[in-house]
Amino acid sequence: MFNLMLIALMLMTVSCREEVVIFIPEEVEITAPQYTSVQGFYLLNEGNMGSNKATLDYYNFRTGRYTRNIFGFANPNVPKEMGDVGNDLGIYGSKLYAVINCSNKIDVMDKLSVKKIGQIDIPNCRFIKFYGGYAYVTSYAGPVEINPNYTQRGYVAKVDTATLQVVDKCLVGFQPDELDIINDKIYVANSGGYMVPNYENTVSVIDIKTFTEEKRIEIDINLQCCRADKHGNLWISSRGDYYDNPSRLYVYDTRHERLIKTFDTEVSSMWLDGDSLYVIGVQFSYVTMQNEISYALINTSTLEILSKHFITDGTEQEITMPYSVAVNPITKEIYVTDAKDYVSPGRLYCFSPEGVKLWDVRTGDIPAHFVFVGDNINEK
Repeated sequence: MFNLMLIALMLMTVSCREEVVIFIPEEVEITAPQYTSVQGFYLLNEGNMGSNKATLDYYNFRTGRYTRNIFGFANPNVPKEMGDVGNDLGIYGSKLYAVINCSNKIDVMDKLSVKKIGQIDIPNCRFIKFYGGYAYVTSYAGPVEINPNYTQRGYVAKVDTATLQVVDKCLVGFQPDELDIINDKIYVANSGGYMVPNYENTVSVIDIKTFTEEKRIEIDINLQCCRADKHGNLWISSRGDYYDNPSRLYVYDTRHERLIKTFDTEVSSMWLDGDSLYVIGVQFSYVTMQNEISYALINTSTLEILSKHFITDGTEQEITMPYSVAVNPITKEIYVTDAKDYVSPGRLYCFSPEGVKLWDVRTGDIPAHFVFVGDNINEK
């Protein structure tokens, strides 16, 4: 694993950076730490758009040490470090992939040392999934531009993970976000987010063998999350329009090709662990100028909301702006990030499976995307 023993002693001034960067590890004491096959996790901080402040943190379960900005230490000669807006993170084989949206690239690193070993150039890239030796990446294709008459459709790029080359592209809807794969089909949530108020409302279905779009399924406007469970269902979220059309969560049965349930619950981030779907919901309304916030737990087998408060000890009162959620696949500890005001360092909270706070730590700006590291675990 990444060697950080000397970081506390280093004060580095690097060419191509405008300021001195101090790397200081921060240790977190865990009561009775449990050793498992999960070695730790990476957390990608998005950073503020236009500021080149995406950073990567690492928490080591074996040592109990949480360390910020490990990419900068491992790659001191990379100009501007990671770049502008860290949008997704994944592990496939021996490589760690960080999707950097507005820098139009994916940084490819060794998953243990975090040294950069390559780069995939994809314009306005968004989310990544892996299957059969390839990475599939959604791309908005065009520039960042709010325009109700936007004409550039997005696409999914097919990347050979051996050569790191884009080998094919498949056009989908406008501003495609998350994607997932079931039974040799890629499902893509099209948002049309740049086209307000003329949002997209479809999920594109791509045949993975021919890599062509077969059809689009109408769901709701401004789609975002797209997760496949083990029952053949897709869990798809809509952001709504922030006025009269609220955020909702939909369940689509891919076997019978039909919607089977709608949840009137706000969704901004979710994590699937077995039959448990953890959903953070932050619904902003331009009508009330307020946020509605929830922490829902849904059983994906029974299609029932078990709770809207998976944090049970009142700690949610400490969290200003819940942003993302993850669950340890072995211990079932729950991790929730707080983006605070979006322009200053955020915070990471760890909860027991029962929703009781265990510890918290400062992160980079807008902590957002997790991936766990270890043998024989679901690393994405």
